[in-house]
Amino acid sequence: MSQLRWPQDWPRPLRRGDRVQLVAASSALIGPDAPDRLTAGAALLQRWGLQLEPSQPERLLGRRWGYLAGRDAERAADLDAAAALLACVRGGWGSARLLERPLSLPDGWLLGFSDVTSLLWAQQARGRRGGIHGPLLTTLATEPRWSQERLRALLFGEPLPPLSGVGWQAGVAEGPLLVANLTVATHLLGTAHLPELRGAILILEDVGEAPYRIERMLTHWRLCGALQGLAGIGFGSFLGCDEPTEEPPQDDEVEANGASQHDGASEDNSLIAARGAAGRFSLEQVLRERTQDLEIPVVAGLPVGHAPGNAALPIGAPARLDGRLGTLEVGGI
Repeated sequence: MSQLRWPQDWPRPLRRGDRVQLVAASSALIGPDAPDRLTAGAALLQRWGLQLEPSQPERLLGRRWGYLAGRDAERAADLDAAAALLACVRGGWGSARLLERPLSLPDGWLLGFSDVTSLLWAQQARGRRGGIHGPLLTTLATEPRWSQERLRALLFGEPLPPLSGVGWQAGVAEGPLLVANLTVATHLLGTAHLPELRGAILILEDVGEAPYRIERMLTHWRLCGALQGLAGIGFGSFLGCDEPTEEPPQDDEVEANGASQHDGASEDNSLIAARGAAGRFSLEQVLRERTQDLEIPVVAGLPVGHAPGNAALPIGAPARLDGRLGTLEVGGI
C-alpha cells in the first residue's frame, strides 16, 4: 500500500513564537460564558508557545452587527493578517457572505469548522493549502485531551494517529481529504467555491438537523452527481440529528389544524407522535440508504464534528479510508 505523504506546497509547521490571528467570520460572540471560553482557548495556544496580541479577544467580544460578529468588511479584515495561524473563534452563520467580495484567503494555516466550512473549502478550491477542520477557539479548551494534542501535533508537523469509526461498506480508498459540515457544504454546490470532489475522501458532520433534512441534502448531492465520483465517504458526529419528534410536514395534517403549510404553520406535535415509529427513518437508515449504492468504502462514527472529541483533520491532505477496519488515516508532512 502506498505511503501517504503531503505535497511540498503545504505551509511549514508552526514553531514556538509564531503569531496567531483570531478570526470572527461568523456569528457574534455572545452569552455569559463567551469571554471565558475565548480566553481559555487563547491560553491553550499560548501554552503551546504561540503568540497572540492581548487586545484581540476583547476587540472581537465587543464587535457585533445584528447576529453577526461585525459587518462584512470587519469580519473579512480578520483574514487579511500576516500570521502563521488564523484561528476562527466560533461558527453559527456568516462566513459564506464573505465569499461575495474579493477576499484574502491565506496560503497558510486556517483553523475552524461548522460555518467555517465555507472558508476552508473556498481556500482549497483556490488551490491554497493549510485548511484545518478542527476545534474553534471557543470550543478548544473543552475538547478532550487527545483532541487538543492532535491539533497541536498537526500544527507542529508531528505524525497523526488514525481515527477509528465503524465500517459500513468494505474497501480501501485513497485520495485528498475533504471535511465539511453537511448543511454548509450543500450551499456551496454549484458555486466557484466548491473544491474538486472527484476522487476525494469526503467526511461529513452536522448538528440539529432532522433525518428527513439530512436525506433531502444528500439527495441534492446525488442529483448534482457530487457523491458519485467520490473515492470514499465517512460520517462524523450528527449531534441532535436523530431526534424522533420532527418529521416532514404533511399537507393533510397541517390542513386538519386549520392552517396551510405555506402560511408557515408548524406541525402539531400530537400528530407527529400519533404516526409512531413505523412512519419515520432513523439517521443511520438515511445515511446508509443514501450511500449504499455508491460502491465505495463507507465509515461512520468518526470523532469529527460538534460532539466533544472533534479530531483535527487537514483539508486536501492525502488520506486513506478503510471500510473494513473502519479507520481514517492521514499522511504526514
